[in-house]
Amino acid sequence: MALVSAAPYLALLSEQDSSLKAYALNSLNDVVDQLWAEIANNITDLEELYEDQSFEKRALAALIISKVYYNLGDFDASVRYSLFAGDEFNIEEQSQYIETIVSQCINLYSSLSQKKYVDSSVEIDPRLSGIFERMLEKCIKTNELKLAIGISLESYRLDIVKHVLEQQIKVNEENALNLINYVLVCTNTVISNTTFRSEVLNSLVSLLLSLSKSQDFFTIFKIVVQLNDSKLGSTIFKELIKKNEELIAYQGAFDLVSTASQELLDTTISELTSDSSIDVSEPVTKRLLSILSGVPTCDLDITFLYKNNNTDITILNKTKNLLESRSSVFHSAVTFANAFMHAGTTDDSFFRKNLEWLGRATNWSKFSATAALGVIHKGNLSQGRNILKPYLPGSSGAAHSKGGSLFALGLIYAGHGREIIEYLKLFIDEHGNSAGSSETEIILHGAALGAGVAGMASGSESLFEALKVVLYSDSAVSGQAAGLAMGLVMLGSGNESAINDMFTYAQETQHENIIRGLAIGIALLNYGREEKADYVIEKLMKQENPILRYGGAFTIALAYAGTGNNGAIKKLLHYAVSDPSDDVRRASVLSLGFLLIRSYTAAPQIVQLLSQSHNPHVRYGTAMALGISCAGRSLPAAIEVLEPLTKDPVDFVRQGALMASAMILIQQNETAYPKVQEFTKQYADTIKNKHEDALAKFGATLAQGIIDAGGRNVSINLEHAQTNTLNIKAIVGLTVFAQSWYWFPLAHFLSLSFTPTSIIGVRSDLKAPQFELNCHAKPELFQYPPKVEEAKEKQPDKLATAVLSTTKKAKSRAKQKQNKKDKMDIDEEKPEPAKEAEKEKEKEKEVSVKEESKENKNEPAVIRYTKTPYKIGNMTRVLPAQSNYIAFSKDDRYVPVRKFRGTGGVVVLEDTKPEEKAETIRTVRQLNATEAPVPEPFTLSEEDLQEDD
Repeated sequence: MALVSAAPYLALLSEQDSSLKAYALNSLNDVVDQLWAEIANNITDLEELYEDQSFEKRALAALIISKVYYNLGDFDASVRYSLFAGDEFNIEEQSQYIETIVSQCINLYSSLSQKKYVDSSVEIDPRLSGIFERMLEKCIKTNELKLAIGISLESYRLDIVKHVLEQQIKVNEENALNLINYVLVCTNTVISNTTFRSEVLNSLVSLLLSLSKSQDFFTIFKIVVQLNDSKLGSTIFKELIKKNEELIAYQGAFDLVSTASQELLDTTISELTSDSSIDVSEPVTKRLLSILSGVPTCDLDITFLYKNNNTDITILNKTKNLLESRSSVFHSAVTFANAFMHAGTTDDSFFRKNLEWLGRATNWSKFSATAALGVIHKGNLSQGRNILKPYLPGSSGAAHSKGGSLFALGLIYAGHGREIIEYLKLFIDEHGNSAGSSETEIILHGAALGAGVAGMASGSESLFEALKVVLYSDSAVSGQAAGLAMGLVMLGSGNESAINDMFTYAQETQHENIIRGLAIGIALLNYGREEKADYVIEKLMKQENPILRYGGAFTIALAYAGTGNNGAIKKLLHYAVSDPSDDVRRASVLSLGFLLIRSYTAAPQIVQLLSQSHNPHVRYGTAMALGISCAGRSLPAAIEVLEPLTKDPVDFVRQGALMASAMILIQQNETAYPKVQEFTKQYADTIKNKHEDALAKFGATLAQGIIDAGGRNVSINLEHAQTNTLNIKAIVGLTVFAQSWYWFPLAHFLSLSFTPTSIIGVRSDLKAPQFELNCHAKPELFQYPPKVEEAKEKQPDKLATAVLSTTKKAKSRAKQKQNKKDKMDIDEEKPEPAKEAEKEKEKEKEVSVKEESKENKNEPAVIRYTKTPYKIGNMTRVLPAQSNYIAFSKDDRYVPVRKFRGTGGVVVLEDTKPEEKAETIRTVRQLNATEAPVPEPFTLSEEDLQEDD
């Protein structure tokens, strides 16, 4: 029979006999979950028992008090008394109370332990540490190692993490390697303190090097990128060269080029070349240094974009014809759309075929049009200077063309500026002080932007000083570009003297444009610095000048990019609704997009209410925040929030929503995502509509360029799948693109965020062989969107001639006779059964694909694994979603040196049959090579001769 009252036991608590009190406490502990409300009335008696030092069962009294407080919902008091309960608090017990209080204890311990890491004077109750350690022991005993590691990392207990991993290395190296990769992922998501993160990464390196059987150098390269440690990089390369593991070294080098900063690559190269133990003339070292220079990667990327260019030129021609070219806004819009559509393809035919239209460009439109050549030829390192020669300083062109060509030069060599930085710096040095002439200012503007892009994250002090001279000349035009370029060169360095110089000058100058350039420059300097940038953020957000507060919002965005830091999100939301300046509010909402790159699925939910704000600037910020965080992800929830904004009553909100939708839907087709057709039609209709506002038309034109960017062969990837690190170049590109609302030429920066979507296989000689890969999914899901058909011009209707009824009857009788004759002469054609079967199959295919997309018209089609694959060649388009369904053939000649896990980019291959002849794909660099290399001995077959003909 269930006990209905605790009164008898409670009465025993006032007895003198300790054994009776102990009996009462044991009995109360059994019924506390049912009768806690009644026991709560006598909680003071229990507290007195606990405080009685001579009472043997005082710990049991503490446990009962803890359970009462737990049921009352006072978790803090419950946790406090659970600690006093000592061994009576049994974490092995299966109950909701134990689960909740242990969870509370771990949270409390984690927050105290994090504080202790920063400030050693913080004390932690040893009993709290006891519960934490007992819980970890339980996790390890039950083999829940990931849970134990996760809790330890959250509590900044590196000693426990190392202990668990070391034990695993002794037992099972493969399992230990999986756990190390898990810790690597956690460093980006769990750890918010940059110093502790560096400690964890450094300890992982020593653990990885201690592995004997499952050595994984690719994981070490991930850590090299995260630590930005060139010494570690060069040490690993030396080790690989010694071990004759050149293919692993090449793959690691390609990974670094696609993910590391220019400074890291440069210092790694200089450390390898200055090391006396390495012979630089050896073929392996030569190739390795060549890969680290970035030249082979750029060459392979532009070859892929050139070879697979699928631009629909009809869209561009229609837009050009519909928009009035005498308007500089529309002329610039078409220029940007053309640049984006042909980004990296080296196809500048649109300009060459429309020279008359191009000639209508004036002033800054001319600057943007010339700079567009840099976007089109981005990565064309071998031909960059030659292509721009007619426009560069020294030619007879206009100042805007010269300035645009210097900016274009920077864009071609973006992130690989070794060859060009000196040339640009020389120009800046010569003209940096001559700010009086407006022509020189314009050219300096282009030179500064070009130097900033080419020298991005190079940390070059000399280039920074040269740009500072331009800044101090106090010219609004060149000073704005110099301020921005200074931030680009010192990207993420957090250089304090640079920040102070820029901040001081921003307060002294009277030019708004210079302050804008410097505000974004300071934000770029603090990229990825997290809590170390807090003092800069605070200083900027306290300023009266709204432009500096605007820079403060972007500093939060870049310092905490991809971290999803709650404190940073709260700050931005606060400024988004409370700042008196519309610019700052817009920037604060937009900046949320950068914070939520990794947790992009949460973005629509967080900004949904802001999308309904009465303030159009906040609504614009919402659209762009979704465009940034969900770029290239085709997230239905994001599109749902954007759709109403594309029909917003305010023109610039529609502009932002149209551009953001293109960023999200880039590379999608109607089969995979049915909404694509609606949006592409909306872009065309907005441009066609005579009553539409200019800004909305501008947005729609750019959207057409973005959704079909790079000949429909690029996406916007803000995170590197291979190394789990953020794509710095892409984030910087989007940050500066977001400034194009006040200065159109900055729109070209978006091209930095375009990533070619391909799998490019290369052999040890760095040539791309021709071979096939298997794709285990339906080809319809990943095909290019259909091209727009040119509408045939309607012929004017002919006047109908009168026909007599008798004539009509006579004609009809003659026709019938002729038909009978034809039927007698010709046997009826029967359809071939094979062709009929083929047609049926095609119909079935169409139906199945339609059915899949019909499941939900707004939802993307479900991609299903198919056993029978279709073949794709090397260096063809492979979408990010498609890469998971790509596999190398088991019996194929070429085998990837790293286990293929569905990631794109350059894949180094091992040739299992090197003695056999193989066809290779000629790269753009080879096609443009003026001096042919000395040929190897060979014999020509008839086939070869025919091919040459």
